[in-house]
Amino acid sequence: MNSTGPPRLLDLATLSLLRVEAWAIAALESLPMELFPPLFMEAVAGRHSKTLKAMVQAWPFSHLPLGALMKAQRAPQDVLKAALEGLDVLLAQKVRPRRWKLKVLDLRGNANTSFWNMWSGTWDRSSVGSYEGPEVAQPKTKRRKVDDSRKEEKQLLAPVQVLLEELCLKKAAPDEFLTFLLKRAKQRKGLPHLCCRKLEFVDMALGHLQKILRMVQLDCVQEVEVHGSWDLFTLARFAPPLGQMVNLSRLRVSDILLNSFTPWAAEEVEKLVFQFSSQLLRLHQLQELHLDSVFFLEGRLDQVLRCLKTPLVTLFITNCLLLESDLTYLSSCLHTSHLRYLNLSDVNMMGLSPEFLQVLLEGVSATLHRLELDGCGITDYHLTSISPALGRCSQLTSFSFRGNPVSTVAVESLLRHTVVLSKFRLGLLPVPLECYVGLQGTLDLGNLRGYLAELRLTLQDLGRPDAVLLFSDSACSYHTILLYSVT
Repeated sequence: MNSTGPPRLLDLATLSLLRVEAWAIAALESLPMELFPPLFMEAVAGRHSKTLKAMVQAWPFSHLPLGALMKAQRAPQDVLKAALEGLDVLLAQKVRPRRWKLKVLDLRGNANTSFWNMWSGTWDRSSVGSYEGPEVAQPKTKRRKVDDSRKEEKQLLAPVQVLLEELCLKKAAPDEFLTFLLKRAKQRKGLPHLCCRKLEFVDMALGHLQKILRMVQLDCVQEVEVHGSWDLFTLARFAPPLGQMVNLSRLRVSDILLNSFTPWAAEEVEKLVFQFSSQLLRLHQLQELHLDSVFFLEGRLDQVLRCLKTPLVTLFITNCLLLESDLTYLSSCLHTSHLRYLNLSDVNMMGLSPEFLQVLLEGVSATLHRLELDGCGITDYHLTSISPALGRCSQLTSFSFRGNPVSTVAVESLLRHTVVLSKFRLGLLPVPLECYVGLQGTLDLGNLRGYLAELRLTLQDLGRPDAVLLFSDSACSYHTILLYSVT
């Protein structure tokens, strides 16, 4: 409804129809198509679920940008439920309503709102027929002559494409859309085609996941996140559809276990790792790889990284068991030579030579922006050894070394090499060992204050009093206890 002036005759007519939903539903068969959008907007605003369900079934345009309208009106999930119920009825029919033309149900909240803007005020009747929204992308096929009856049947039964920003598949508390998908998957007929930018799996059983993936246009997916306790066998079975996501730019995999209750044979593990890593060969657009708590990498990191097709921009390998040979390969791998963000937190480096870190940092000195090495068991020897190489990373903006047992001498060496970099802004550091006392390692606040006073003078001497340093107590699981900022 136009809120800038008195109600239009059109606004009054739609409100009159909606007073009795049965009237509105009965009028849809003969309602002019230009009246559908205003009536639909009022139905959403008034939460008229029965009318919404019927209007989806009779929608006379190829495109229904429902997500943008729901976002603009802050509509509840009941509106989405009503629309999906209408779509469910449509997909179950062998012959669909005469006026129905819907090809795309757009549930993205940030989609183009020009369709609804056109109907929210004065509109040009001549432009109604020309606005159909974005066309559905279809694969190119060779044209063949078909008789009119078969052509009409094909048009009537054409699948509906559903556009999503993100699809989260989780076992616990499924939302309205996931419930709709699972229902359609069981019926195996009239399945919608899903086009979404991001897929997220949270403790989803592989059987349900595979059924839903049959509906997804895999080449539309740009981000994938896998959370939950999958084992390596499940990950390997997920690999084939992953390899079809040829436009994937970001992959995050976490909590992949070697099932301790199964007597894994070494050759079986190698086979399953190959099934997963070989699909990475097809991901030519992959730029970000996140591997967290993935417990099959030990001694096999090279098998995964060798299958990458392009240099990574972001690499997370966190809370994983790695051998020194894995880290040595990482430092010389061509696919890690252009990293902007590297996170190896909670990878145990205690007792290892810092040489691989030196080589790795020298290789990314022209590109690295952020480095995180929290909880790695890094000692003074490691930190003082890698400080010169880190100081040559000209694009460095921040680093994090929280949870590592280092002294004031090692921290000062690090700061003298890095805070002088022109783009450096933020350092996350552990409270040095000298600030703790006693066998229990209790933090002495007096020692800490004295250290911070000395650090203030050091930063002033280096010409960077604006640098921000955050210190955390190693006994507090990286919890920040002090913000130190000199301006």
